[in-house]
Amino acid sequence: MSIAMQTGPNSPATTVSLAARLLTLCYGGLAYLIFLGTFLYAIGFVSQYVVPKNINTGPAPSLMTALLTNLVLMSIFAIQHSGMARRGFKQLFARFASPAIERSTYVLLASLSLILLFWQWEPMPSVAWHIDNPILAGIATAGGAVGWLIVLYSTFLISHFELFGLTQVVSHFAGRMVEPMKFKTPGLYRMIRHPIYLGFIIAFWCAPTMTLGQLLFATVTTAYIFVGIYLEERDLVAMFGSEYRRYREKVAMLVPGIF
Repeated sequence: MSIAMQTGPNSPATTVSLAARLLTLCYGGLAYLIFLGTFLYAIGFVSQYVVPKNINTGPAPSLMTALLTNLVLMSIFAIQHSGMARRGFKQLFARFASPAIERSTYVLLASLSLILLFWQWEPMPSVAWHIDNPILAGIATAGGAVGWLIVLYSTFLISHFELFGLTQVVSHFAGRMVEPMKFKTPGLYRMIRHPIYLGFIIAFWCAPTMTLGQLLFATVTTAYIFVGIYLEERDLVAMFGSEYRRYREKVAMLVPGIF
């Protein structure tokens, strides 16, 4: 699914002071930079590259302590991520703050909940499986990289900067109105409805060595993705009606032509 945002010449933002609009722009820009750093750290955290703490580093507590801690951390992210994405929350937010910063606030809090997860994650280093064959191990590693690329590429297909709040704050600063969302299906969205989610699943599961901590993370996040798909598609049907229903009937959810 792709949503295109367009701007018009007039907006209530023109009645807001320059200082207030500049503050909104800086807030949205800061939220985006924090997201970008968090996303890059997430790649290193899950794939175990470069970052000072990844999913398997640090002293390992008891299995039960690690399990409970990690489930709580993932639950915090899931509740924030899904709750703030619902239309009801967006309407409530608009009663107390400018709609121009709603997406930036969502992105900022999602990033902070992920930072908390990275910081407090407890390793579970026991090995669930290990691929000994170097060729197969290389394929698994490459698959993880492909998954992250699918995620990033798919965000640009559906307007990367609108998705992470920059379009809204820039339009607000310029005094232009963001017009109603339009439905379109570019690139990968012609083959599957949720390529971003597919990319995450590939990135999380493609590992030549899978520890219990990685297995827990991949299992819980995959389950959450399916819950997220259900909630997101319910909102999209409410927003686009029969147009999205027809799209859902014709295009697979995650695997082209299958599922």
